[in-house]
Amino acid sequence: MPGEDLTVKAAVLRQYGPPEVLQVTDVPTPTPETGEVLIRVHATAVSAADYRLRGANFPPMMGLAGRLAFGVRRPRKQILGGAFAGVVEAAGARVTRLHPGNVVFGSTGAHLGAYAEYVCLPEDAPVVEMPANLTFEEAAAIPFGAMTALHFLRDKGRLRGGQRALIYGASGAVGTAAVQIARHLGAHVTGVCSKANLELVRSLGADRVIDYTREDFTQGSERYDLIFETVGKSSVPRAKRVLTEGGVYIVNVITPGAVPQLLISPLRRGRKVIGGIAPESLDNLRDVKEMVESGALKAVIDRVYPLEQIVDAHRYADTGRKRGNVVITMGVHGPATERTGIA
Repeated sequence: MPGEDLTVKAAVLRQYGPPEVLQVTDVPTPTPETGEVLIRVHATAVSAADYRLRGANFPPMMGLAGRLAFGVRRPRKQILGGAFAGVVEAAGARVTRLHPGNVVFGSTGAHLGAYAEYVCLPEDAPVVEMPANLTFEEAAAIPFGAMTALHFLRDKGRLRGGQRALIYGASGAVGTAAVQIARHLGAHVTGVCSKANLELVRSLGADRVIDYTREDFTQGSERYDLIFETVGKSSVPRAKRVLTEGGVYIVNVITPGAVPQLLISPLRRGRKVIGGIAPESLDNLRDVKEMVESGALKAVIDRVYPLEQIVDAHRYADTGRKRGNVVITMGVHGPATERTGIA
């Protein structure tokens, strides 16, 4: 526990808006209830979900639902943050899987709250022991992109060995994970990104890399079994033309142009368009951990900021130019020194 301190530092969001609405201040120290654990957060990440929620930039046709879920005039949950790495500090009654001293990483899911020095989570949250070959910063950069990519590529897209996959937005948090996971699943991978990121995407295992400023993949002769659109910038109708018969186009960011395609796709045979929100499950996180430990998946970090500079971190993320992940630290760096097993 934080000793005699009754407060901890957190980035608080009291109104929707630009990065400047985030304020680092003292908040009450959380206390784990029955079935919960208290985790000291060492590092977290600025995900697309965080900065979209910060600005109330909900997907088309989901604006009202988003406001009702997270707060109509102001955010109901005032501490953002999903992906994290840290150490279990205390456990409430009836907790059996996680124990004080466990070095863990994972996601807070709908609970949010990782933009703070301490967070309480249910024991069944997607939280597992941190891979021994990662630092806290690297571990915090893994869950959001990797669990999103794994869900859409393997679970929804049914990507398998020998198929051809194209990852659009291959240099972002989801894209860098998707390139690696698609490669791990045995697919031939084409990554689409800007010229500045060609070498990065190639180093992650892409068999072919396309500079979108010079080449339109929808005009090429290549056909793909799966296209994963991670940034919401390509045309769905044009992209569908380069899908194989029975191929699938996956949208991670739902744009106005994608909505009609998502609605009519279940009614048609052949090429499919799917999308939605990727659930964060304990089983998928365990699979992600195995990929990290085997060397099939590595963290990609663009910049690291201390919590006190979270406004700068969000400002940079808003530019849309980040490579991989932007990580926030809570003043504790480097590898974990003590580990205990987790069931």
